[in-house]
Amino acid sequence: MTRTDRLPARRTLLRAALLTGAAVTTPALTACTSGPGRPTDDRPTPSRASESVGQTPGKILLACFSRRGENYYYGDRTDLKIGNTEVLARKIHDLIDCDLYRIEPADPYPHDYDATVERNVREQNTDARPAIRGSLPDLTGYGTVLLAGPIWNVRAPMIMTTFTDKLDFRGKTVHPVTTYAMSGLGTTERDYAASCPGATIAAGLAVQGEKVRDAESEVQAWVQRVGLPQR
Repeated sequence: MTRTDRLPARRTLLRAALLTGAAVTTPALTACTSGPGRPTDDRPTPSRASESVGQTPGKILLACFSRRGENYYYGDRTDLKIGNTEVLARKIHDLIDCDLYRIEPADPYPHDYDATVERNVREQNTDARPAIRGSLPDLTGYGTVLLAGPIWNVRAPMIMTTFTDKLDFRGKTVHPVTTYAMSGLGTTERDYAASCPGATIAAGLAVQGEKVRDAESEVQAWVQRVGLPQR
């Protein structure tokens, strides 16, 4: 990864848990070309499929939220022209036969890392539902949905909950897919179980943002393990 716009290392490693990067793009069922309250213990527990779910009937949708711009990078900052989650989504799309929908916020997140952190904290604290630009996909005919986004402050950005709240996931198999700095899948399994009632929350994929560009073998191993049909 080429590093640019290095900033002083005065920011502590703890702030990395708040935000790890991704890109914003125009929604479409195509390749991804650019682009709170905290959960409480009484939230629903995920309805889990086995580790290998086999081929779920119906098509596969990969819904991707990603943010480019200034991002965390091993305690420092780097400027990403293509966000980490988009990179991961492209690798998955290269391996499996799926449609890819880009989740674009109506109010784009700032280029600046700290400004994005501050906005995300406000959205989590108020349990906000940031608006999505454009029309949402029709899930009719899809048996499996991959929900791909970064981990910001231990969970997916609130715009992912906007997306899941507005659609009917009953009968679908949902795989969380994340890029992260420290928190892996974060609370995505529990959060999607709450916001996708009637769905089966299956094995997810979490790739560290700094390593995502060299994650082909990790992605392929996950695709095979969970039984997603390859091209």
